[in-house]
Amino acid sequence: MYPVCLDIAERLCVVIGGGQVAERKVRGLLISAGVVRVVSPEVTRGLLSLIENRAVEWRQKKYHPSDLEGAFLVFAATNLSTVQAAVHRDARAAGLLINVANAPQLCTFQVPATIRRGDLTVSVATNGKSPAVAAMVRKRLEREFGEEWALLTRLAFLLREQMLAEEDRNMEVKNLFQKILHDDIVDWLRERQWANIQQHLESVLGRPVDRELEILIKENP
Repeated sequence: MYPVCLDIAERLCVVIGGGQVAERKVRGLLISAGVVRVVSPEVTRGLLSLIENRAVEWRQKKYHPSDLEGAFLVFAATNLSTVQAAVHRDARAAGLLINVANAPQLCTFQVPATIRRGDLTVSVATNGKSPAVAAMVRKRLEREFGEEWALLTRLAFLLREQMLAEEDRNMEVKNLFQKILHDDIVDWLRERQWANIQQHLESVLGRPVDRELEILIKENP
């Protein structure tokens, strides 16, 4: 498997199935701004709520190959092996990326176990060999990576944008970030020690950084 991050914003993702597995797939796709079509005679209460709020298109019927038209990603998430096989066959014939629940040998892509901290995404995969191991690692990462990492990612973005806009700083960005990402900065962010952060950044950059810190402080008092 080749690890990759896909931009699915405004791309059609078709989920065949209406159970708990399908619901988890749908919610993950919506987080990434995918356009979701669910095909199933019945759906969970959670999916029904999304459908009623017009977050998801629902084709309330049995699967047909035409349901895949226009799809970017396809998920087979039913409890019927015949339907799973049909979706796999039709998706492959159409050259579409297909994920078949509980059948890694039929998948052309896997969905890794993932944690999100703002714009920071950390994913774990086992090439479909053991979702349980991936979930175990994810739980460890959830304990280790708190919301301070979202703040760090936001701060790094703001600083990088400003530095890249300064022509004389363009070549320095990599070296500066090696100094900015001090071992203590994560702890300072966790404890909201803005004075320490400000002093550290100004020492590295040789200029005030009030604007960047002000934005973060307003968002995270």
